[in-house]
Amino acid sequence: MPRLRSSSLLISQPFLGDPNFERSVVLLCRHDEEDGSFGLVLNRASNLNLSDVLQLPVPADSPVAQLPLLIGGPVQPDTLHYLHQRPDVPEAIDLGQGVYWGGDFQVLVGLLLSGELAPEAVRFYAGYSGWTAGQLAEEIGENVWIVHPDAAGKVFTLDNDAFWQAILREKGGRFRALSNYPVDPRLN
Repeated sequence: MPRLRSSSLLISQPFLGDPNFERSVVLLCRHDEEDGSFGLVLNRASNLNLSDVLQLPVPADSPVAQLPLLIGGPVQPDTLHYLHQRPDVPEAIDLGQGVYWGGDFQVLVGLLLSGELAPEAVRFYAGYSGWTAGQLAEEIGENVWIVHPDAAGKVFTLDNDAFWQAILREKGGRFRALSNYPVDPRLN
């Protein structure tokens, strides 16, 4: 089994059948054998924009207000999480490859509003994905997840709509074949 650590991607098997994680790619932001794991689903869209959940001092049609709100997972869907590319945001956690998790929200929003942080260099998520101690390792042992280590940099390079398929193709070999697995094999 691959070693689990922050910055790994968890790619769901195509036959998972769980609507929360079907064809999902999760960035593991924290993994601790004793405390469990925390991650964000990278490719699950919502119908909301940032301005739908936050009062922002910008017009509703501005690029910042129109930033999409993604669904980070089924746990605490009323919480807001974010990934960005700014190492100078205080308290942000470095996930590697130029990707940072969290940090001082007021500073992040200030950078966005001033134009110092481009809207495409930040992603916002409602909720998160969580596992208790040992649960994620058990799921990987049961072949629920494919682990792609040290891949945090993929967050800002792949299109969210095709992320699952693209990351499997990139892994190559048998994973490339899995990328073509139909959503519902009964329809073939």
